[in-house]
Amino acid sequence: MLGYTIRRILQMVPVVIGATFIIYALTFLMPGDPVAALTGSRPLPESTVAQIRLAYHLDDPFLVQYGNYMLGLVQGNFGIDFFGRPVLGLILERLPVTFALAMTAWALKMVIGLAIGVYGGLRNGQAGDHFALVFTVIFLGIPGFVIALGAQTVFGVQLGWVDPAGIRAGWPLAFILPALVMAIEASAGLARLTRTSLVDVLRAEYLRTARAKGLSPRRVIWGHALRNAMIPVVTYLGLSLAGMLGGAVIIEAIFNIPGIGGLMVAAINNKEGTVVVGIATMLVLVYLLFNLFVDLLYGIIDPRVRI
Repeated sequence: MLGYTIRRILQMVPVVIGATFIIYALTFLMPGDPVAALTGSRPLPESTVAQIRLAYHLDDPFLVQYGNYMLGLVQGNFGIDFFGRPVLGLILERLPVTFALAMTAWALKMVIGLAIGVYGGLRNGQAGDHFALVFTVIFLGIPGFVIALGAQTVFGVQLGWVDPAGIRAGWPLAFILPALVMAIEASAGLARLTRTSLVDVLRAEYLRTARAKGLSPRRVIWGHALRNAMIPVVTYLGLSLAGMLGGAVIIEAIFNIPGIGGLMVAAINNKEGTVVVGIATMLVLVYLLFNLFVDLLYGIIDPRVRI
């Protein structure tokens, strides 16, 4: 198991390098001058602009800037913004709000997706199965921001059931609507996977043998079918938890939630590339850590993957 763990960690290194290189390139090769965006309509003296560009290495070649960033990243330094604040501190300050939203959405997604997937899988070819398929097709096809804007308008503005934006009501009231929007969109894929996995398992030979031995339908389904059908589902759920953090960025901007999504939008508007790259890099690292955890857990469950 130790050798398998070391191999998985080493495999993460090129992924981190490649992902951060792409993020850094897309951010810092975009047109526009970040110093001009910082000063606005009142330009600073040329000497001050030169000092800012020198302090943040804005005139260095791209590869030099990227190399300096990676050197700092290895040391746990995500850089500083134009006001001298550590980017890592800004992220950690906002991360609890994003994490609360993501965890709430993940829990709702698990309940909705598993319920619809199991319901459809146990009724293969019947009305319940058709309902599950229609649900997944609809919400896999509709963009998340469309669902978010529609829910915000109907439930927040027209009906007034919840605040349309902000987190003044606190958790869970302020997080229910945005988390539900994220969960409905994401639960479609979970429902489809659960339904397909369960249908495949129900056709397996060992379940026919279990029925032939006289086991009750309840024991066959709950004791054998669902247990084996949940193996790929558990892997998907583990990876999707990290994906929820990334998906929360867009929802936070729509619902004006003060998480890392709002920080990302402000950084993009101000052309603060260091903050944008820092947030994106943090999300990549979180996703890789969750991926590593799921792989190690799967290696414990199924020793064959360690070979």
